[in-house]
Amino acid sequence: MVGVQGRTSIASAVARYLISSLVAIAVIVVGSYFVLRSVTIREAERDTRERVILEGRLVQTGLTDGVLTGDREALRTLDELVQGQILGESVVRVKLWTRDGRILYSDEPRLIGQRFGLGDEEGELFETGGADAELSDLDEPENRYERGAGKLLEAHTAIRTPEGTQVLFETYQRFGAVSASASRILRTLAPPLIGGLLVLLAVQVPLAYGLARRLQRGHEERERLLARAIEASDNERRRIAADLHDGIVQDLAGVAFGLAPLAAKAPPAEQRVLNASVDRLRQGVRDLRTLLVEIHPPRLESAGLEAALDDLLSPLRSSGVETELEVQPTRDDALVYRVVREALRNVTEHAQARRVIVAVTALGATIRDDGAGFDAAQRAQRREQGHVGLSLLEDLVTEAGGRLAVSSAPGLGTTVTLELPT
Repeated sequence: MVGVQGRTSIASAVARYLISSLVAIAVIVVGSYFVLRSVTIREAERDTRERVILEGRLVQTGLTDGVLTGDREALRTLDELVQGQILGESVVRVKLWTRDGRILYSDEPRLIGQRFGLGDEEGELFETGGADAELSDLDEPENRYERGAGKLLEAHTAIRTPEGTQVLFETYQRFGAVSASASRILRTLAPPLIGGLLVLLAVQVPLAYGLARRLQRGHEERERLLARAIEASDNERRRIAADLHDGIVQDLAGVAFGLAPLAAKAPPAEQRVLNASVDRLRQGVRDLRTLLVEIHPPRLESAGLEAALDDLLSPLRSSGVETELEVQPTRDDALVYRVVREALRNVTEHAQARRVIVAVTALGATIRDDGAGFDAAQRAQRREQGHVGLSLLEDLVTEAGGRLAVSSAPGLGTTVTLELPT
């Protein structure tokens, strides 16, 4: 079963997923709002263009050529049509223009007869027909009487008098009506869009929870397998060390012990050979015992980390290297011992150091020497030659959740820093 910590981490992961999904939904909804608003406004403008064409046809039915000359009866007839069937809550102004920019008719009488410049788009409608719609620039002089009506959308289309003279029919529609149309479309589309996203999220949350549980179980299984592998490795090293100690080491020590009295009684020539053999056997026993300590340090379990590290420093002291050891209680004695052992092995083989300092704290360990040091190229060359102890150690520390850093430069010594996992 997943423990309390595992369930907490799973819940935290699912919560993060849920929050990120809600943020994504919010971004989608906001983005969709602006996209839909733009689309609906364009659609509303298209509807406005179609509407002004229909309204232009309606006005054309009540249009006479007398409007061109300012005939009062013609203007009165047209005004009744505009007031009764065009103007309303949304359309607030109507204008009728000549090609040269003179206002023939408007429901605002003060504009009739005045002349203003038509824009290029309005002028093109006399040639191309159709309709155009755009936001009205209320700062223009011809729009001074519409400024109190708020934001307006003006639409134009070309129509003809009974004798075929083209005039420009123009309406001013409240932009609020266009926005209201856009809002209605948005209110229609938003609920299914948001509902669909929420349903998708509701379906994905159980899937995400199940996936997180499987990932958590896989992680715990890998941790158990790693722990078993390390334990099996330690057991095997302990067995090998015990077999060597109880077998060949004892045998060689016994042979050396048995040859010593014979060497003392042998003739001088044979005595030299026997003494040399005894010395080689004793040296072999010492080397094997050193190897036993490296394979499985018995004092790490029996006497503690400080005594085991002192054993590692003993060969360096014997060779004249000044050593300093400081040990505080730490969370992982075995990992600290492995790092220090590999670092001291490199000191012995490569550093030519005069001083070595080993400092162990609750957070990790530091091994510093004043030896020859090396650069990145030299380390890469050693790795190619098969010296991969530090690289393997870095992998081991990383798998355990810690961090191993090696700092070195030619002539400035080497510092190995271990940060234990928290």
